[in-house]
Amino acid sequence: MNPRSVMAEKAETEKAEKKAEKAEKAAEKAVEEEVEKAVAKPALEEEAEKAVAKPAFERRAPPNVIFIGRKPLMNYVIGAILQFNQGAEFITVKARGKAISRAVDVVEIVKRRFLGGETKVGDIKIGTEMLGEGDDMRNVSTIEITVKKAS
Repeated sequence: MNPRSVMAEKAETEKAEKKAEKAEKAAEKAVEEEVEKAVAKPALEEEAEKAVAKPAFERRAPPNVIFIGRKPLMNYVIGAILQFNQGAEFITVKARGKAISRAVDVVEIVKRRFLGGETKVGDIKIGTEMLGEGDDMRNVSTIEITVKKAS
């Protein structure tokens, strides 16, 4: 190889590394902004939420429980962080079926990136639920992960 091509290749590698660093910093900044937006809710939005008529039958999740579904991963991470910031001693992350891996991801992101050293995984329960009716019955795996504040 000639020295010019080696230097050009080295310069391209450095450019790619710098670009990757910028992208990573931008992603971290975006996550921090999302957390700040979620924490600082304007008073008008809170009043509007109170004014909305409640349905006759309301299905409520127990406090400190996060049900994992199809929403973006960071929505659940922000919810978990908010629970801890509001004084919760523990949260329970529940999921079933294909969402189990997403639940594990949420717990790991909360534990390692945002609240590193402040939390630990308490209890993990796995199980199976029967879904469907008649001939359409099937088994669906479930998981419950309890995350506690480290004392």
